[in-house]
Amino acid sequence: MTRLLVSVALAATIAGFSNAGAQIYPSRPITMIVPAAAGGPTDTIGRILAQRMQVTLGQNVIVENVGGASGTLGTGRVVRAAPDGYTIGLGGWNHYVVNGAVYPLQYDLLNDVAPVSLIAAGPQLILSKNALPANNLQELIAWLRANPDNVTFGTGGVGAPGHISGLSFQNIVGVRFQFVPHRGAAPAMQNLVAGHLDMTFDQPTGALSQVRSGLIKAYAVTAKTRLASAPDIPTVDEAGLPGFHVSIWHGLWVPKGTPKDVVTALGVAVADALADLTVRGKLADLGQEIPPREQQTPEALYAHHKAEIEKWWPIIKAANIKGE
Repeated sequence: MTRLLVSVALAATIAGFSNAGAQIYPSRPITMIVPAAAGGPTDTIGRILAQRMQVTLGQNVIVENVGGASGTLGTGRVVRAAPDGYTIGLGGWNHYVVNGAVYPLQYDLLNDVAPVSLIAAGPQLILSKNALPANNLQELIAWLRANPDNVTFGTGGVGAPGHISGLSFQNIVGVRFQFVPHRGAAPAMQNLVAGHLDMTFDQPTGALSQVRSGLIKAYAVTAKTRLASAPDIPTVDEAGLPGFHVSIWHGLWVPKGTPKDVVTALGVAVADALADLTVRGKLADLGQEIPPREQQTPEALYAHHKAEIEKWWPIIKAANIKGE
């Protein structure tokens, strides 16, 4: 009888260790692939999120910047990674929507990744170098019309948010730019600050600090309301370009086939991060709006992702935008 009890106890102990081992996630650091250069909007959002996710997950979340080819290299890394939850991908509308219409990808942006959560969305700022003579949006438009084909417009790459919204701006206002692609929004911003570019459109995440420092000019925000973090910058409606509303969103994905319990654990970590007052404050300072909790689900991100592809791909393909 004693031997039987010992055997039962040992079996139960082994089973407990086995089950515990199977359920431990994460048991080592997680790599968050950001398909953009360090210092840009996507990178900034990713680092804010990763820092807080670590608290819930109990492991380091290490941001790895994989730029180049407008982010297609980074998203490709996520697609090809082992579906074990140790490689996750944070990206924006340009990386997970636009690139599918611009580049001949070897993967499916909608079906070769699994959604985790929508993160945040924010408008863009219409910006120029300090030396440009215009002091408001109407003066900027007049200056652009007076200098056709001579204006350099920096972008984070072919199909980047600034490129797409810049094309739309050209059509609406009736002006022309010489688009200058970079390996991300951060290098484009550096060249704008240095005066090597005339203008760009960028998210507040990467631009507000430069505006506040007086290094570049901001003419308007592409939203219906002013930014709480920059109330002195008028909306496009107020500045004389009504309806030119542009919002860039970010989400978190994992490789297709990642176990549901791992996706759930990551989703909980994201929800905790987006509920944290410090995180909310940092994102608000960058002009980012956090979606309601019910929109922070894999199902909600998938539906939004699919709708955005169906909306933008025909528009981008009709414009014949091709990756270089």
